[in-house]
Amino acid sequence: MNTMDTNIDKILSDIEELGDNHVGTSTDNPMRADAFELSDIEKINAIKKDVAHIMETLGLDLTDDSLKGTPNRVAKMFVNEIFAGLHPDRKPKASVFENKYKYGEMLVEKNITVYSTCEHHLLPIVGKAHVAYISNGKVIGLSKMNRIVDYFAKRPQVQERMNMQIVQELQNALGTKDVACVIDAKHLCVNSRGIRDIESSTVTSEFGGKFKEQAVRREFLDYIKLDTQF
Repeated sequence: MNTMDTNIDKILSDIEELGDNHVGTSTDNPMRADAFELSDIEKINAIKKDVAHIMETLGLDLTDDSLKGTPNRVAKMFVNEIFAGLHPDRKPKASVFENKYKYGEMLVEKNITVYSTCEHHLLPIVGKAHVAYISNGKVIGLSKMNRIVDYFAKRPQVQERMNMQIVQELQNALGTKDVACVIDAKHLCVNSRGIRDIESSTVTSEFGGKFKEQAVRREFLDYIKLDTQF
């Protein structure tokens, strides 16, 4: 192996290690300044050509009835579904209301389904999010909590970042720091490739305001453990 090959292998190894270590520089997803200059249709048309090129490079026959529609299906899925949360126009409106009944205890929305995509290998992240807040005069519609989780999940993600984005969005909407979120998810980049450990899952948490207090945090975690399946 020559020196150039050795250097390339070292660079690729460093990139792989960086991804596995989940190093990030911001709670925002890394986006280019011109990210939304193309329309969704233009993006789909460009992506399907790239997908076709990948498949052809792998030696697949795109004239086959089973494969010829795949580039278009994948492109539409990327833009309209699994990465739809990248576009700020799709951000759900966080409708909040005055807490007229003066409910002052913790509200927990648990077992919110998370379908996301690992930004390092573009493989699925599947799990559950548990979100809680303590009202500071405002309450939010329950389904909006699910929609906020879904919005931030629908993008190439790092689980830690997604956790923080969900909490910050709810803090801004509710006007309080007293928000918490725990995510427990399986990463198929771990489960289906590399170490291929199908049993492991990743748990991340973000605690704001009163949830940093041990007793309040303990109460939230106890709610998560309650058997509320019907």
